[in-house]
Amino acid sequence: MNLGFLGLQFSFGLQQGNMGPIYSYLGANEAQLPLLGLAGPITGLLVQPLIGALSDRTASRWGRRTPYFLVGAVLCALGLFIMPLSSSVLMAASLLWLLDAGNNITMEPYRAYVSDRLNPNQRQTGFLSQSAFTGLAQMLAFLTPSILVGLGMNQDWVDAHGIPYTVRVVFTLGAVLSLVTILWSVWRVPELPLTPQERAHIEAAPKGFGAALAEIADAIRTMPVAMRKLGLMSLFQWSAMSGYWLYVTYSIARTVYHTADAHSSAFHSAVLTNGEMAAFYNGISFVTAFAMVPLVRRIGPGPLHALCLLAGGLGMLALPHITDKALLFLPAVGVGLAWGSIMGNPYAILTNSIPPARTGVYMGIFNMMIVIPMLLFAVVMSELDLGFIKLGLGVYSHVLRGDPGNMLSLCGALLIAAALSVLWVREGRAHAVAQAQALA
Repeated sequence: MNLGFLGLQFSFGLQQGNMGPIYSYLGANEAQLPLLGLAGPITGLLVQPLIGALSDRTASRWGRRTPYFLVGAVLCALGLFIMPLSSSVLMAASLLWLLDAGNNITMEPYRAYVSDRLNPNQRQTGFLSQSAFTGLAQMLAFLTPSILVGLGMNQDWVDAHGIPYTVRVVFTLGAVLSLVTILWSVWRVPELPLTPQERAHIEAAPKGFGAALAEIADAIRTMPVAMRKLGLMSLFQWSAMSGYWLYVTYSIARTVYHTADAHSSAFHSAVLTNGEMAAFYNGISFVTAFAMVPLVRRIGPGPLHALCLLAGGLGMLALPHITDKALLFLPAVGVGLAWGSIMGNPYAILTNSIPPARTGVYMGIFNMMIVIPMLLFAVVMSELDLGFIKLGLGVYSHVLRGDPGNMLSLCGALLIAAALSVLWVREGRAHAVAQAQALA
């Protein structure tokens, strides 16, 4: 069931590891990166709640979620295939909007799909399994460029626009993998047929975008308390991850390779090193996601998530002070624990607090709690002068002094704040622990 999720997360891994460098190769400066990455937060904010509400009300011959899987997979594959051919920052930014639209159209139904297929007492294991596939997919996405170099490709072989050919190869592989795995998943694990009661409910519900928007508004108004409390955790957690993904390569370039020149061979080495480190921490998240299953039954997803976030925060605080490549992998263990938990435990808390009939729309709204922090982060950190208007507050340049190491320190502090705030979410945690104890 999660094989298609592997292909989808391979695509996300490629974005995390390569979009910042691609923009830099094409001439963007570091302070512009968060605003140039707005495609993900904005498409997630607009697409996922809408697709969630629409899929809850879909009763096609192919199922509720499958039509959205397929449309998203095609858009994602197109975006991945064309991205490394970009000739300008504007072209790359435009393609990122296409790519993120496809990713988000597929992502939200996949979350609801797991909840649809599994009984309540299986969902913690289901979402942690999905987290494991996330770790495996992103490990492969980050590691593939280094494998290509190890097989003989020159890391400094670049096209006319400065983009390495290793990027072109790995993005093409990602396009094929995302499309094929999603199609395979849909074919091998079809959706469960709707019950007569579910079909009657869907057929009686209002149709169209207007009805979907009204459903979103009503779902926000009646949102369970536990889900509301998850919002503060998400604010800290996803701001931290946004900053980490965008700036960790630049921090490594300065501390380990002593360069800030995106066109240098040393910077290409920093990109590959970040890929290897990210592959390592995603491997950690892949393994620990399964190890978390008995722990989450014992102590609940909330306390376990807090411990993992604390480990990730401490790892991020340590990274800017490391000057030896081999030692980078020690704090990556903490980042891997945090990432493995982020992709599983919050969803276990969430699904135990929301009504099953609204799983799709609430999964979409929960994604708003992911993308709004990313959007706020971009506006606060960036500065982008378009001539007729200036965007962003420029905190990266003016407060953090344009130092990616300072950014990683801030991200570590934010992740620790997320660890403290998740302990506040008592209603969902109590319910989840009670169910786990009943299962045991």
